[in-house]
Amino acid sequence: MKVVVLIPCYNEELTVVKVVSDFKSALPNADVYVYDNNSTDRTYDLAVKAGAIVKKELKQGKGNVVRSMFRDIEADYYVLVDGDDTYPAEEVNQMITLASEEGLDMLIGDRLSNGTYHQENKRNFHGFGNKLIQTLVNWIFKSKINDIMTGYRVFSKTFVKNFPILSEGFQIETEMTMFALNHRLRVKEFPITYRDRPEGSFSKLNTFKDGYRVLSILSALFKHTRPFLFFGLISLVFLTASLFVGVPVILEFLKTHYITLVPSAILASGLATVAFLFFVVALILDTMAYNSRIDFEYKINMFMYRENKSKESKGD
Repeated sequence: MKVVVLIPCYNEELTVVKVVSDFKSALPNADVYVYDNNSTDRTYDLAVKAGAIVKKELKQGKGNVVRSMFRDIEADYYVLVDGDDTYPAEEVNQMITLASEEGLDMLIGDRLSNGTYHQENKRNFHGFGNKLIQTLVNWIFKSKINDIMTGYRVFSKTFVKNFPILSEGFQIETEMTMFALNHRLRVKEFPITYRDRPEGSFSKLNTFKDGYRVLSILSALFKHTRPFLFFGLISLVFLTASLFVGVPVILEFLKTHYITLVPSAILASGLATVAFLFFVVALILDTMAYNSRIDFEYKINMFMYRENKSKESKGD
């Protein structure tokens, strides 16, 4: 079983050597890749000296880095970890074993369940943002994922080679989770010990700008993956507004058989029409989303068939 460690880095000269060394020690038979994302410090050179396979990604953003990693590298299992030395290499063997034994497509390194993230994290808004995204994603998919935004995960080849990455930045974690939940892939969480960045190392995550981007991608993915719920809610808003405006008109007509509130009647009719149109849109897009899931299932089945045939031929 071939395992690779993928470390996206941007200006991580203080930590990259330790991260590479820790994972090379924990997984001596694994290839450790560092993708340098236009660092202005010594990240690239230090990663090379530490013994990593180092490549450059010129398109800025973690999503762009992960896209290149997933396209370029062939393996059976992929360990994705940030280069800031906040995630423990000593727990990676347990994670890979669990993913392999249970045939998981994505194993999430959960920082939140054991409380270490809340103890170590010094950025209160980050914790609030994590909780907000967690609540929204679990509501949309009726799931129970604890840590949506963690940067420590193990993936199967099936996930890596069939996941269409659309995000460019830190939205990638949310996109990964929603993709797996939407397509009913095998997902599980593994509690990990989180530690904060060492002194002098700074997060590249902008709480408000990147938080807005995450919410934007969440909204877009909600629309694409659950169109009936998304547009159904909009339809319900317009229908409620229509009833709020129209009920007095209806009551007046029932009482006097005459309408004096003509502007209200016109407005209520317009709002009801818009509500009906959004409901029709919800039905159409829900059918399209259903057909998309069927196509994805067929794609996965064909991928697994080719992989099994390839393994059989190598065995022969």
